[in-house]
Amino acid sequence: MNENNYPKLHNAMWPGVVGKGPDSEPVIGFDTMLELTASAEVDGVKFDGVDLALFEHIDVNISDDEIKKLADKVGGYNLKIGSLVAPIWGGPAMGSKEDRANFVEMVRKSCHIGQKLTELGIRPSGVVRIDSASSPHDWDADPTGNSKLIAQTFREACDVAADYGEKLAAEGEICWGGMHSWKTMLETLEAVDRPNMGFQADMAHTLLYTMGYNREQDRILPPDFDWSDRAALDEALKTLTKALRPWTIDFHVAQNDGTVFGSGSHDKTGRHCQALDPNGKLDVVHDAGYWLRDENGVLTKAFKHICWDGCMFPNAVMTNQQTWNDILATMIKVRKEHGWYE
Repeated sequence: MNENNYPKLHNAMWPGVVGKGPDSEPVIGFDTMLELTASAEVDGVKFDGVDLALFEHIDVNISDDEIKKLADKVGGYNLKIGSLVAPIWGGPAMGSKEDRANFVEMVRKSCHIGQKLTELGIRPSGVVRIDSASSPHDWDADPTGNSKLIAQTFREACDVAADYGEKLAAEGEICWGGMHSWKTMLETLEAVDRPNMGFQADMAHTLLYTMGYNREQDRILPPDFDWSDRAALDEALKTLTKALRPWTIDFHVAQNDGTVFGSGSHDKTGRHCQALDPNGKLDVVHDAGYWLRDENGVLTKAFKHICWDGCMFPNAVMTNQQTWNDILATMIKVRKEHGWYE
């Protein structure tokens, strides 16, 4: 019997929303996602909590009374709440003065919700997640100027977040300008230069960083990479994680088949695969260790929970209980291999 009880194991609620909508499949309701999460069980182990999207499922403008109801609802399933995704897509972080002010205001509202949930005792760990709300194509029109604007917006957002005792995690994903390669992501984080600014690593998305998908000059793996060359993939992951691990304050366990995909209104990004997909390029349990341990193999303990992320799956897959049991089983293995006891 493995006694590790950290990191706590969370499920994401936004896969019920991301890539859904009028030109795709219907959104899967919050209550359904909660029920599927709470019902998952492997050898007596269950999910510890959920990470929330403050859009579609939950209105970022909810009142304090409604925040209390949200806490009671999630707590009623014996789940905690962790990280929150801020709905910052009303205007790009490198946009007009009004766009950037709106971005910061969305962060403020999200941090208020986070602070209230923490005060209610339902949120023992977690950050507020952001991205640049900008496309790599638009960013490319003026990389230097746009990067400066993104860093400025993120700095202002960090200063607001600090008033609520919150940290912000920038999502490393190839569809966000200024964050679309591991090098541009690192440059953005360094330019922000705030103690409460960090990186949110998703294993599916960061694998695409090694391939230089939206920024060819930053690829680590060769263009004709042979995926059976595990030693070379290990070296690429070591290069990537050495650069970004020190910034990582939020972590998504995920699988990817080395391709991109988009549905609904979502741009093409690293394609999430199911936990046991035979086409997955990652050894999920082994490769999670590159993020959870330093170069010497010592646990970083940089975050108290980890979250599964798998978006843009058909609703038939998402509403199948076995999907979530398989995910939970994989996460239990990650904790057994790279967790600790408190």
